[in-house]
Amino acid sequence: MQHTILDRVDQVAGDVVSLVLRGADGPLAPWEPGAHLDLALPNWLTRQYSLCGDPADRGAYRVAVRYDRLSRGGSEYIHRFLRTGRALDVSLPRNNFPLLPAPAYLFLAGGIGITPLLPMLRAAGAAGTLVYLGKSAETMPFAAELRAEYGNRARIVETGREGRPDFSALAAALPAGALVYCCGPASMIAAAEAAFPAGQLHVERFQPVARTFPPNSAFDVVCARSGDTVRVEPDMTMLDALHHAGHPLQSGCREGICGSCELNVLSGQPEHRDELGAADGRMYPCVSRSCSDRLVVDL
Repeated sequence: MQHTILDRVDQVAGDVVSLVLRGADGPLAPWEPGAHLDLALPNWLTRQYSLCGDPADRGAYRVAVRYDRLSRGGSEYIHRFLRTGRALDVSLPRNNFPLLPAPAYLFLAGGIGITPLLPMLRAAGAAGTLVYLGKSAETMPFAAELRAEYGNRARIVETGREGRPDFSALAAALPAGALVYCCGPASMIAAAEAAFPAGQLHVERFQPVARTFPPNSAFDVVCARSGDTVRVEPDMTMLDALHHAGHPLQSGCREGICGSCELNVLSGQPEHRDELGAADGRMYPCVSRSCSDRLVVDL
């Protein structure tokens, strides 16, 4: 974990605040556009937020938090109780949504989904354009900042007045080799998936897609470094089973989205239930299980 001090809180939309976290012990860990971090709150909760500042600024991180009226305690605490000067621990940045090389980019943002795309637009330079959707400008964080910095390269769409733009028309206008990065509500991501080819579109979700999996079955996890074997019963997650057996793992979302609980699999066949497209011997035990009776992990 890294130690930071909450340096500034800015209201950037009607229900969104921006937090600037300054390193308490010197420069903070580097990061690239698309990265996020875990923020450990004083009320014992840990939440994940996309970094939306400048990667070149090693002295501070910036994140933005929308107040969720169905909050489980994270956004409510930040909006109601968090004050400047507070010491806060944050994780090293992780990037499950990297900006890949391309001759041109289209960034599609919906509401708070602008956060991972802000540094991407800056990194893309003249090769990137943004279409940013929200009910009204007042509800759209950083809209004024985007207008001032990018002009016509940042199209602000107030869907309450204009409706959602035609994503198929946007797809038809893209130059060859362009990549599309999309983050926002589930309905917007679904519309983007219908309009853009899978190889061209990269998305980041705030919530997992509802999917159906086979019934849970029991399996054994062998911890290669300790030699322990841990039984995972059908009514328990692999993450919880390891924790109860004395092998606690870092965890955040517990929905297969943030990647904080990543494990390396040495043998066996994981059943991937995450949203991260785990491959190359990785799995996320907060939601994923095993297709084989036995998994060997690097733990």
